[in-house]
Amino acid sequence: MSTHLTATEAAALLGISVPTLYAYVSRGMLASSPDAHGKHRLYDAGEVRRLARRKADGKRAGKVAQKVLDWGVPVLESSITLIADGRLLYRGHDAIELARAASLEDVAALLWECSARRIAEAPSAPLGMAQWAAWLKLWGDSTPLDRALVLLPAAAAQMPRVWAQGRDAQLDTACGVMRLLAAAMMSAAPSNDPLHRQLAAAWGVRNRQQTGVLRAALVACADHELNASTFTVRCITSTGTHLFGAVAGGLAALSGPRHGGETARVAALLDEAARSPDLDRYLATRLAHHEDGRYGAVLPGFGHPLYPQGDPRARLLLEMLLESAPARSPMTEIHALARAVHDTTGAEPTVDFALAAIERVLGLPAGAAFTLFAAGRVVGWIAHAMEQSADGRLIRPRARYIGEVEAAR
Repeated sequence: MSTHLTATEAAALLGISVPTLYAYVSRGMLASSPDAHGKHRLYDAGEVRRLARRKADGKRAGKVAQKVLDWGVPVLESSITLIADGRLLYRGHDAIELARAASLEDVAALLWECSARRIAEAPSAPLGMAQWAAWLKLWGDSTPLDRALVLLPAAAAQMPRVWAQGRDAQLDTACGVMRLLAAAMMSAAPSNDPLHRQLAAAWGVRNRQQTGVLRAALVACADHELNASTFTVRCITSTGTHLFGAVAGGLAALSGPRHGGETARVAALLDEAARSPDLDRYLATRLAHHEDGRYGAVLPGFGHPLYPQGDPRARLLLEMLLESAPARSPMTEIHALARAVHDTTGAEPTVDFALAAIERVLGLPAGAAFTLFAAGRVVGWIAHAMEQSADGRLIRPRARYIGEVEAAR
């Protein structure tokens, strides 16, 4: 099969005239090259076939589908979270205002459409505590992420294979999953106490203002519409699997360095900046590395595509952290780094930067930033799982094939 087409052949495959084909080339939609004699133009057959498929898809909303999965148009309908005009809303309520005073359990009640009392009175865990304690002893030396990824599926094996049938049973399961995930990451027994207090106790945070920072971080992380981990949870839920499996899948997706795992990259950035004797020179060198493509396109923890004017979650958390920072803490250095990045690139901190800053300023265990992210986000995952379960449809997008096709005989 020839790898190149003449203008007439390419136009026929695209279903257009030869003059239109020339217009496609002038617009950069196709490339052409001279033939061996330099008299005619040739067109790469694979490129022409790909364009032909895109044109066909365009008649079936292919142009929309192409953008859906990359910060594009909505892919699913949802009544849970709205991100618009620099604001984050949970069921129509400003998430930043909620983070100033509400607990994660309050937000869970809002997102799950039940009462806070219903959540407070739900069983602390849907399985025996002796079994849980034995598992913790076995996996106690693992990282919080690894421990949760092991213990959530283990807990699922003790549960009915189909997610709860009635509303009350569904809420009990939801509360159990929320508490078991947090308990696994803290290596503690599940509890009905507000989660921010559990984390404060586990991490030795006794200051009331600082405990409030943990509370606000959990609420700010509770949901963020159809991010990668939440879409994963919805896809898994649409297959009819148990909530434990869907949440374990969401946790695995969250851990990636381009998602919640970015907190670890921010922590490394803060360490490097703190060791540098000249912050401006360090930043210039680091940005130069980004420009030549060796370390990615942007600094971790800065610049969010959905918030051109700055991530409101980061803004709130950094303000609260500044007000509650210990007398001797790296808050000044962290603020200096954020200011220098803004002055140099115009980029504002994201929630990942704020979570890593909380971990560093409050002297929390390594990885605490990710634990805050995951323990808060599970509430949103559960809300989306509930919504997807009620919808009842399997999420099954189509792929646009762009490879070669053997000619029919």
